[in-house]
Amino acid sequence: MDIRTIEWKKNVIKIIDQTKLPLTFKYVYIKDIKTLWRAIRSMQIRGAPALGAAAGLGVYLAVKDSQAKNFPEFKKELDNAVYYIASSRPTARNLFWALERMVKVARENKDKPISRIKKLIFNEADKIIQEDRAACRKIGYFGAKLIKENNTILTICNAGILATIDYGTALGVIYRASEDGKKIKVFACETRPMLQGARLTSWELNKNNIDVTLITDSMAATLMKAGKIDKVIAGADRIAQNGDSANKIGTYSLAVLCRYHKIPFYIAAPISTFDSKIKTGQDIPIEERKGRELKELFFKQAIAPAQVKVFNPAFDVTPNNLITAIITDKGIIKAPYGKNISRKFR
Repeated sequence: MDIRTIEWKKNVIKIIDQTKLPLTFKYVYIKDIKTLWRAIRSMQIRGAPALGAAAGLGVYLAVKDSQAKNFPEFKKELDNAVYYIASSRPTARNLFWALERMVKVARENKDKPISRIKKLIFNEADKIIQEDRAACRKIGYFGAKLIKENNTILTICNAGILATIDYGTALGVIYRASEDGKKIKVFACETRPMLQGARLTSWELNKNNIDVTLITDSMAATLMKAGKIDKVIAGADRIAQNGDSANKIGTYSLAVLCRYHKIPFYIAAPISTFDSKIKTGQDIPIEERKGRELKELFFKQAIAPAQVKVFNPAFDVTPNNLITAIITDKGIIKAPYGKNISRKFR
């Protein structure tokens, strides 16, 4: 499937509106960072690597028409844009990683003309996009080595084309295994409450001719008990120094089930998702979203009393001792994670 989740097109940011899938495939053209902020917050664009690209392009979008006469003036505009974009969603490391790269480029070139700094910021944003395309293919290459003929793989949420630029992390492993000629099957958890597994993962796997079966999140244990799952592969939004991994809510449950049923559990993510400033998963900020996502069926029909209280964390953290290995663009990382993650960063 030859699509790009996000790209710079005709002086605006072009994204796939993921809230319309699978019924409607629609592009949205973003001309200002307020619209970008809303697109990130509403999950028109989502997935840690894709959010990194959105953040990079968003900074350029904010400063490309700047009339600043000197670097201090320009830096003030840049900082305001970075702060604003950073407030959109708190968990995905790639978003903040990309913003840090934009600021670094500007600071390192502060003695150059403002027009040149703008160009360098755009180049850095484009570099993030190209790096993600390459990283996902490397993740697929390394991860496919773990997949055997006739394996059945369970996944949750969407860590595929729609979460990255055009290939995927967890699903990138599946795509590469299929490209290598391996016959595989996939079970996709629906991923309540926003149904990314149902709406997005099953959609793109179908488009790529991968044998996929959709299940409710609560069916995973039954499949594992019946011996119908060989491996579980999930993506990640942020990974701590010790390997603790934050991903869509429900991932931790799958890891616990895998341990009980003696099934390998893998995380697939680029190095850009690792946060060297966070020691353990306890320090990863977890976004809590509005109760409306739980009380309404995709914002169209009430399925709970209007007055009921809601607890709606978007992510949970899987501790490193439940992770068989982390598949990255730098290779496969196994325990002891603290030591081996540090080695990859060096």
